[in-house]
Amino acid sequence: MKKVDKTYKKINIKMKRVLVATGGGDCPGLNAVMRGIVKRASQEKDWEVVGSINAYDGVLKEPTEIMVLDDKTVAGIHKDGGTIIGTTNKGGPFAWPYKNKDGVWEAVDRSDEMVRKLQYLGVDAVISIGGDGSQRISQQLYEKGLNIIGVPKTIDNDLSATDFTFGFQTAVQIATEAVDRLVTTAASHNRVLVLEVMGRYAGWIALHAAIAGGAEVCLIPEIPYDIEKVVKRLNDRYNKGKGNAIVVIAEGAIPKGGSLLSEVSDEVGYENLRLGGVAHKLVRDLKSIGFEADMRETVLGHLQRGGTPTAYDRILATQFGVKAFEMVLNEEYGQMVAYRHPNIISVPFKEAIDRPNFVDPNCDMVKTAKGVGISFGD
Repeated sequence: MKKVDKTYKKINIKMKRVLVATGGGDCPGLNAVMRGIVKRASQEKDWEVVGSINAYDGVLKEPTEIMVLDDKTVAGIHKDGGTIIGTTNKGGPFAWPYKNKDGVWEAVDRSDEMVRKLQYLGVDAVISIGGDGSQRISQQLYEKGLNIIGVPKTIDNDLSATDFTFGFQTAVQIATEAVDRLVTTAASHNRVLVLEVMGRYAGWIALHAAIAGGAEVCLIPEIPYDIEKVVKRLNDRYNKGKGNAIVVIAEGAIPKGGSLLSEVSDEVGYENLRLGGVAHKLVRDLKSIGFEADMRETVLGHLQRGGTPTAYDRILATQFGVKAFEMVLNEEYGQMVAYRHPNIISVPFKEAIDRPNFVDPNCDMVKTAKGVGISFGD
């Protein structure tokens, strides 16, 4: 009888590698996207996923800072806020901040170096999770020949190529809960309470929270407000025997004839204007024109960015992650994942960054708000 050879040669399969980077501000749902990518990639036998620490900083630093993302690494992270690989909104491959010999901070373009280094690291594709700034970088990297796919991320919901971005619904939920809490203290003290929320140049968070929370006034960047009309609405509230009111104001709100309240950041590598302070200014302006009610302001700030994502954002983020990796498999580079109800689709970067998603003053959401008596000061 012929002897059976039970010695088997190990098959050498070359692993393909996809690198994930989270850039820009943190956002509830980032971890759920990464988990979706890893879970989908694990169904393919020849792919591995790695993460770059703090956006592209991990690739550009020496020594390189990247970590393996596998089933063990991402177990249970879908319910956690933040990002396990860190993020940054300072600098980037096209404007890397460094201190020159004279001790002055400058920016240098290291994009070509980064593309070469990714090739050296055996990275076959990159998935960039970020907002409009990150996706503009993605388009530039794609034009340099990098195999890259984008996943939209912003609590501001200001990308027009997708119906919603993950993180937005969580920010709205947190802002709405803040309104709910302010209502009780406003009623107890017969006060006007002004809540300042994020959103930069888009008023979506403020608009949704004002409707959901039952605010009397909602001030957003897309509808410059007349302070006299704001006073009229507040006086109407008090004249009806109700001695309290809630005002929700977006950080980018602008009075008629006024300008954006902002300042240039002194943080190295941070190029965006820093917005904020509109709630305090509104209270000061209301007092200056004779509105006598007791008033207080609350700035919600980074509470909107942190903490556990809602079920909606976990699901949307997971859908984005799975779709992003399937786009890698199909080599749909130069495109971004997008949600067009009820489908998860892909759109070219150029379409994704072509125009921002601002609130249309004539949209149904604004009409709904006005229909329940919310004033925009217009």
